[in-house]
This record gives sequence, structure tokens and C-alpha cells, in this order.
Amino acid sequence: MDIQERLTAFALLGATWVMWLLVALSIVSVAIILERLYFFLSTRDDIDTLRNNLTQFLRRGDREGARKALAASRSMEAQVAVAGLEAADDGSESANERMQGEQHVARLVMERNLVFLGTVGNNAPFVGLLGTVIGIIRAFHSLDESQGKVTAGLMADIGEALVATAIGIVVALPAVAAFNYFQRLIKARLARGSALGSDVLSHLMSTRSQPDAAE
Repeated sequence: MDIQERLTAFALLGATWVMWLLVALSIVSVAIILERLYFFLSTRDDIDTLRNNLTQFLRRGDREGARKALAASRSMEAQVAVAGLEAADDGSESANERMQGEQHVARLVMERNLVFLGTVGNNAPFVGLLGTVIGIIRAFHSLDESQGKVTAGLMADIGEALVATAIGIVVALPAVAAFNYFQRLIKARLARGSALGSDVLSHLMSTRSQPDAAE
């Protein structure tokens, strides 16, 4: 009973703090979304053109030219291929390991702070529901104090409860949308980086097999 009384007393404090918490989560989410958008925009490149240039350099056997062309790119995809070229002298297996390691690093860099977006998107509605529950408890308390009469305080508590749910949904929607968009973008960039890495690996394997074929 003591615990119930404490919980009731806590609920009677109102759901205003819940709504302010949701507002704070929304502000942080928007900041993360803008930061990630800037990051992805600043690291994009024309990968098709870059891949064509890489292929031309490798066909001529100009590894240094290929490395410089990739190093000049700001894209995460190019960094994967550069790692393979830098390990070219150690063999194709070593280059492949280096590129796989670089892919893992690139994924970590691109996924920075996205866990927060996913958490907010999944849990903001539940935080809003908490505010709704608190608002309903206050509404019943006001109804009891007014002996069943509909008062302005009762309507305010009901309105507060509904607003809390609405804010929770509004906060969750852009967070979920941004999280899904960034995840698809990361998947696409990793796939393109893997394609560049495959070109490098194919070149290294072909050059290794040429002396054997000549013999």
C-alpha cells in the first residue's frame, strides 16, 4: 500500500516532465540527423566514374596512379579499396583482409549515433504512453475530488494525457524514418566499397597468376 501511495503521489505531479523529456529527445534526434546528413553528403562521390578510372589504372598496371585516384576521393568506398592497394605487396589474401577490416571501420564510422535514433524511434511512443497514463490517473483524481463533476481541471488532465501520446508519436516518426534511411545508405555504400575492393582483388590475383602461366 505504501508503494501504491508513492506511485500515486508521483503520478499526481503531472506529465509535464514527460513532454519536456520528449522535446529534449526530439532536439537531440534532429541534431544527430543533421550531423549524419552532413557527413554523408560530404563523403559522397561519383563511384561509377571512380570505378572506371580505377579499372583503367589497374589494366595499365599503374597501382600508384590507382592509389592516388582513390586517395583523392572523400568517399568511404574509396578508403576500402585504398587499404587493399596499400597491402598489395603482401599478396591478395593480405589485401583482402585489409579491405575487410577497413569495411568494418567504415561501418562503425557511418553508424555513429544511429543507435540513439533507433532507440528513440522505438521507445518514444512508450514514453508518451507513460505521460498518457499519468494524465489519466490525474484525471481520475480530479474526478474524485469534484465528486463526479466535469471540471476545467479534469479536462486539462485529459488533454495533457492525449498530448503526451501525440508528442511521443511525433518524436518517433522522424527518428525511425531517418534511422531506416541511413541504414539503407550505409548498406549501399558498403556494397559499392566491396565492388571497388573486388576490382582491386581481381587485379592482384591476375597479376599473381601471370608468372605461373608464363612458366
